[in-house]
Amino acid sequence: MEKTLDLKFNYTEKKDTRSGFGDGFLEAGHRNPNVVGLCADLIGSLKMGAFQKEFPERFFQVGIAEANMMGIAAGMTINGKIPFTGTFANFSTGRVYDQIRQSIAYSGKNVKICASHAGLTLGEDGATHQILEDVGMMKMLPHMTVINPCDYNQTKAATIAIADYEGPVYLRFGRPSWPIFTDPAQKFEIGKAWKMIEGTDVTIFATGHLVWEAVVAEAILRSEGISAEVINIHTIKPLDEEAILDSVAKTGCAVTAEEHQYNGGLGDSVAQTLARNNPAPVEYVGVNDSFGESGTPTQLLDKYGLDAANIVAAAKKVLARK
Repeated sequence: MEKTLDLKFNYTEKKDTRSGFGDGFLEAGHRNPNVVGLCADLIGSLKMGAFQKEFPERFFQVGIAEANMMGIAAGMTINGKIPFTGTFANFSTGRVYDQIRQSIAYSGKNVKICASHAGLTLGEDGATHQILEDVGMMKMLPHMTVINPCDYNQTKAATIAIADYEGPVYLRFGRPSWPIFTDPAQKFEIGKAWKMIEGTDVTIFATGHLVWEAVVAEAILRSEGISAEVINIHTIKPLDEEAILDSVAKTGCAVTAEEHQYNGGLGDSVAQTLARNNPAPVEYVGVNDSFGESGTPTQLLDKYGLDAANIVAAAKKVLARK
């Protein structure tokens, strides 16, 4: 279907966003000798092997001891190191929330919590690993920055950018091969939303893997005479409230699209921003109070309503509420 649509963005290659992290991490290591890596027995899955090979004295395999990893990382910052921790998103947040809250966020330690295999697109590993609550947990922590890039190139750029950013960061990325459709030379600005497509009828705020689905949805809507604005919210906290308010002031309604629970995710942040400043109808595309299950990424996005077709349906629904 994508090939027959008039897409504003296109791709020639697919690649996993975790590889964008791995390549960005290696480059950050070359740029700054204070960048160090810690991993909880998942070097291959997190694509941290190249950094480990290049800088063995700056890499620490802590084993299956995620809570310990967070404590070590917090301590390393005291002497000026910039630790990047690596494990699955489920283990990066749910398993170690106490350590992150007490040892990292509370004192604003300069730790970069890098979390792979997030969301439903983890796929066959199933519900126990498909965390859909992590953005909510992390964005509620004072001092924490939350970033969820959309493709390989943006993830690489974000990884490099957070090394230069002072303060704790949660960087979320994924496992599946995904379209690469953003500029490889892009400058990643933390906290600055990216208006990808101009529109006048409805705004689609998307994050992570669902940015591509929003691009496809925009083309479908345009073919039916509906003008959709697509904004990439790669930084969920701090949220670019100005971009949200400016867009919805023009379109009058919004759809949010994310690979996360309705509760606690991007949709909540957008809705709260509008409620406080300029109330407007919002429809969520996300997981509705449910755990995941085993399946391919495409099967799961379809079953749980997180694909382009569901973004189109949500746009039509919210337009009817204007």
